[in-house]
Amino acid sequence: MSKEFGSEKIATDDTPLPNYDADRKASTASHGATRRKRSAVTPELLSGELFDSRYETTHRGLKSRHAQMIALGGTIGTGLFVGTGLTLSRGGPAFILGSYIFISFLILCVVTSMVEVAAYLPTPGSSMNLFGFRYVSRSLGFSLGWLYWYSLGILVPYEITAAALVIEYWSPPVHIAVWISIMIVVIVGLNALPVGFYGETEFWFASTKVIMMIGILMVSFILFWGGGPNRDRLGFRFWEDPGAANTYLAGGDLGRFLALLSTLVLSSFPFAFAPELLVVTGGEMKSPRRNLPIAARRYIFRLLFFYIFSVLAAGVICPSNDPNITGAGGAGAGSSPFVIGIKNAGIPVLDSIINGGIIISAWSSGNSFLYLSSRSLYSLALSGNAPSIFKACTKHGVPYYAVGVSSLFTLLAYLNVGSNSSVVFNWFVNLTTTSAYISWVCCGIIYLRFRRALRVQSVPFDSLPYRSILQPWGSYLVIIGFGFLCIINGFNVFWPQNWSASSFLTAYIGIPIFLAIYGGHRVYSWSDPWAHPSDEVDLRTGMAEVLASETPPKGRPNVWWKYPSLLWQ
Repeated sequence: MSKEFGSEKIATDDTPLPNYDADRKASTASHGATRRKRSAVTPELLSGELFDSRYETTHRGLKSRHAQMIALGGTIGTGLFVGTGLTLSRGGPAFILGSYIFISFLILCVVTSMVEVAAYLPTPGSSMNLFGFRYVSRSLGFSLGWLYWYSLGILVPYEITAAALVIEYWSPPVHIAVWISIMIVVIVGLNALPVGFYGETEFWFASTKVIMMIGILMVSFILFWGGGPNRDRLGFRFWEDPGAANTYLAGGDLGRFLALLSTLVLSSFPFAFAPELLVVTGGEMKSPRRNLPIAARRYIFRLLFFYIFSVLAAGVICPSNDPNITGAGGAGAGSSPFVIGIKNAGIPVLDSIINGGIIISAWSSGNSFLYLSSRSLYSLALSGNAPSIFKACTKHGVPYYAVGVSSLFTLLAYLNVGSNSSVVFNWFVNLTTTSAYISWVCCGIIYLRFRRALRVQSVPFDSLPYRSILQPWGSYLVIIGFGFLCIINGFNVFWPQNWSASSFLTAYIGIPIFLAIYGGHRVYSWSDPWAHPSDEVDLRTGMAEVLASETPPKGRPNVWWKYPSLLWQ
């Protein structure tokens, strides 16, 4: 049976499922006894943890436009604006374009699988580690949740460091620690406010980034045809000289192959944890079963427009052998291919305007990563994998203990005061890229186990709020593709001229950390199965609350000029 909201039908818990009905008051009263029942993820356990009446919960304060623009803003950060320079110099314009197309396809597979899972049952604390806990095993939920917490926490000072690098472009007289302190205060302050304030701020931050990217693409198109001040028609000149593809570590075909592998690895970082941001907003989004699928269907256009078109533009306006992006003379915004291309074209002032936009981009991304990190800790507490104190929320729905502890990661940004900025920048890049690969592989596993549970329990796939033609084969490709990239992430450190212990550790330390956390929990919960039996997976708990939060959909625009707004609504 289905429940109608306007013209949209949403599957309810009348769909044939195992009888998991549990009285919440009874489960809350027996909370302590239930928590000691470690052998399985029972409906009583889930109900007692997810809806623990002793604590306030997060609120659904994110409007559709907030959630849509947050998802979009999280995919446009300094990794794209600044990090693209290193990637272009490593592989050349053809390899970076091909790599972004390949990674974008895999990310689309990740997004569609995540949203199929998340849109079905977007309870408070919605996150892939919570779904891993529910649909795969306690150990996977535990290890994936802590991986999210520390990796996303590290990305906050990374973005602050990136913003500090951009500010150095102007050589300001103010000490860099002052800028770092200001950014930390603003980012932590925004996350301490009710989620509606965070959503509104992020909406305008992300809107600024979108407008800036549109402007960059327009300028690149004009320069392509020779519309710059010097009337120099660029075309695909830089694809011919210095060339479409570079070599790396060796000459000839082997060097080009290694350059391609390295470009694939570097191209992954701008996408890091962007799909997860979309899922997490489902826990605090209005009508998530309707709005999450809308975001997933539009994701392909965002990948195409903001990623693939942007690197195509970078290869057009900036040569891959420019000394600023090869490390001979650039730092921060000075190594951005967009800034370099505009300066080389002789366009005044515009480079500084783009730098301002990059600072806003870093600020916005840091804001989103702290939101993700704190909500990961919150969802860990909801699943019983972190102290219950992190379930505590203000009356406005802010998990203040989770936000406070996660904010401690921002102090790592002060490493930038005493260390070389580019070293800190690259250290964060290498460490978090491995974690992103592990996350996406686990997301593929979670989806496949979720799908199997639906099939075994005779839940019709047509009842899901969202389905993708890419699944389930897309999840297999994600596991294979990102598993391979995780293994080769630091292959270049094994060349004698590149070997260093620090480079090896930052490239691969994420793998043993994750395995140690997972293995440690397996030892702790040795009586648990490696994966929940598919016929025992709980597909019901929380469904009534989720359906009660759904609101009727708005009608489609009745005038043509309102249709462009569908890109962000």
